[in-house]
Amino acid sequence: MSSIWAIADLHLSFGVPGKAMDLFGPQWQGHPTKIKEAWCDLIAPEDLILIPGDISWAMTPEEARADLEWIHQLPGTKVLLRGNHDYWWSSLSKVEKVLPPSLHLIQNNSFLWGDVAIGGAKLWDSAEYEFGSYIVYRENPQARKTSDVVKTASSDEKLFLRELQRLETSFKSFSGQQHKMKIAMTHYPPIGADLHSSQASAVMEKYRIDIAAFGHLHNVKPQHLPFGSKNGVSYVLTACDYLNFIPLKLA
Repeated sequence: MSSIWAIADLHLSFGVPGKAMDLFGPQWQGHPTKIKEAWCDLIAPEDLILIPGDISWAMTPEEARADLEWIHQLPGTKVLLRGNHDYWWSSLSKVEKVLPPSLHLIQNNSFLWGDVAIGGAKLWDSAEYEFGSYIVYRENPQARKTSDVVKTASSDEKLFLRELQRLETSFKSFSGQQHKMKIAMTHYPPIGADLHSSQASAVMEKYRIDIAAFGHLHNVKPQHLPFGSKNGVSYVLTACDYLNFIPLKLA
């Protein structure tokens, strides 16, 4: 019997070695080796692996090629979603030119794996919830300069609403078929840790999603975030450092 796994925020840099994650703390030293060893121990060739964003530090598809090939060499079928640091992922047509055959992309579409449907969207920051009390904040040495990015509450809301529409577009492609299970991938969390209802959770419930796997949250304090299930949807944080770089079995 095959299994479904998830692990987000791989932050690979085989094509851009200067972007190694070691700067973010000792837990990140040699993290691709940690991921590979756990992956190969747990995951079989017939399994499915979801990667909800922040896959590569590359800036272009060509730079990302080495990271995508590294993922391809690992067992299983992989489904990728764009994260906020995936600057190399500009369009499906450009990325597909360097995409190995075991990798599949979610962008305004969905992926069917037997009787399991997978859809999703990156999402964005939302004023509906925040995670400050759960995170140990550290300066991001890889971040773009403040002068390069103008970030405001209104621009965040605009981007969030656009991503929310993309989420619904992806789920609409499920229609007309019966599915044993529906899984959502988002990069940003679609709900707060307290599981109060949100616009994104309402979309999850509308399309009867079973599991929502996401990443983005790093340096989580020792006590685990209290995500769980609400109204039939199970919300699961799969950031790789949160998982100690071990893929999590979803189903």
